[in-house]
Amino acid sequence: MSLAYTLRESVSGFTRTKLSSTISIITICISLLLLGVFAVITIHASRFIDMIRDKVEIEAFLREPSTGAGISDLARSIVEVEGVEKAVFVSKEEAAEIFRREFGEDINAVLDFNPLPPSFRITLLPDYRTAERARSLRDTLLTFPGVESVVYRKALLELIDRRTALVNQVTLGLGILIMLSAVLLVSNTIRLAIYAKRKLIRTMELVGATRMFIRLPFLVEGMLQGLVGGIVAAGLLYLVIEHGLVLLATEVREYIWMDPAFYLLVASAGVVLGLLGSAISVARFIRPANGL
Repeated sequence: MSLAYTLRESVSGFTRTKLSSTISIITICISLLLLGVFAVITIHASRFIDMIRDKVEIEAFLREPSTGAGISDLARSIVEVEGVEKAVFVSKEEAAEIFRREFGEDINAVLDFNPLPPSFRITLLPDYRTAERARSLRDTLLTFPGVESVVYRKALLELIDRRTALVNQVTLGLGILIMLSAVLLVSNTIRLAIYAKRKLIRTMELVGATRMFIRLPFLVEGMLQGLVGGIVAAGLLYLVIEHGLVLLATEVREYIWMDPAFYLLVASAGVVLGLLGSAISVARFIRPANGL
């Protein structure tokens, strides 16, 4: 099969169905813009959530009195627990100093003694910073000798988990809806191109042209429509994210950024949408011995 013939026939589809091809390209572009915006929002929401999770710690308060040897043994046991990244011991004196920094009062002067118990501040590995896994770790820590109580931001983690699940479900649903709309419109455009060439297709079938020889130009046409739409969408997203954000505060500009591979992915997604749409029409309307 001649590559030049395939490309020529594919490009000719744009001239025969200018309006529908333009509408398909615009639809793919808008669809990818919406998907890109959703992706940017989702990615940065995930980054923000991860920042909050990074600040969530588990604090294990110890019974008193606690000996140095007992504290060392307990520290080793805590670090060996699955999901624990590190454990930092906080003595009674250090706890009093933290209280003074946070509340501006010397607890020893207020109460004439230090009621704050020694503790371990435990940092979790990233995959374990969820409400369910934090609860499981708390239950494990409570079984250790010398641990009196374990506290963590349970309500905050549960709220984050619920909101994360909701955002993922909404984004997935809207993304699927938008992609289906783009695929169906490209499919309709290729169907019109097939109808315009129905007599030529019938003639090629009669002279023995293979199914791939007949179908490939329409598939390439759909991919070209998707490529154009994808490039335009990627370019617009790049301008907005990389240059439009100069109008925002410096702190926001430093936080909102996208990897260059993201824009390549947007353009590639346009090709995939175009190919899917054209493949649907080709499979439905070009069959062996089809009179069209």
